[in-house]
Amino acid sequence: MNDPLNGSTRNLFNVPKWIIPRSKNFHSWCTYLSGALFASSILFFLDSLIYSHRVNASDIVSVTFTEWIPMICSTLGMIIINSVDKSNLTVVSSSSATGGLLSGGGGGISIGGNGGGNSNLLGQLRIVLFLGFALLAGGCSGSIVVLIVKYIQRDITEYPTLGMGVDNVIANMLILLSCVVLWVAQTINFEDEYNYALTL
Repeated sequence: MNDPLNGSTRNLFNVPKWIIPRSKNFHSWCTYLSGALFASSILFFLDSLIYSHRVNASDIVSVTFTEWIPMICSTLGMIIINSVDKSNLTVVSSSSATGGLLSGGGGGISIGGNGGGNSNLLGQLRIVLFLGFALLAGGCSGSIVVLIVKYIQRDITEYPTLGMGVDNVIANMLILLSCVVLWVAQTINFEDEYNYALTL
């Protein structure tokens, strides 16, 4: 966002640099934490499946394909969101703001002329991210709906049986947290510590 007073570029949120660490170790730990959260979500979901098919003695409710749908949506949403190269968002947005032309020297690839190609790429990125976030949000909200409709409305309040629905909600929320942590890890510009510009 351009400031008309001093001609500088301002961000939407003014977050001090010391709040978000920009070290390579922090990037690695965020990636590890994201993987651990995703693995935990799979374990919670498998726990509900194993309990439903091995231990659950209730004939009223069991884990069916209904519980699989939110988990599949959340997983697909996470895959779509984190498959997008986050550098494209910053490059396209900065080039669109300055009206510049992204080009590579010596026969490189140029993205758009006069911002037309940049806006086209930015629109495609927004559509893909919207689909990913919609699937992720749909999976989380769907697991809560399944918990309410399938368990709570049937007066199933005993925790070993109710735990099948609770585990499904926890699994989807952990996928959401995993996606957020991995997004933070991918958008941190930790290369600033190692890159030095030589001006002549």
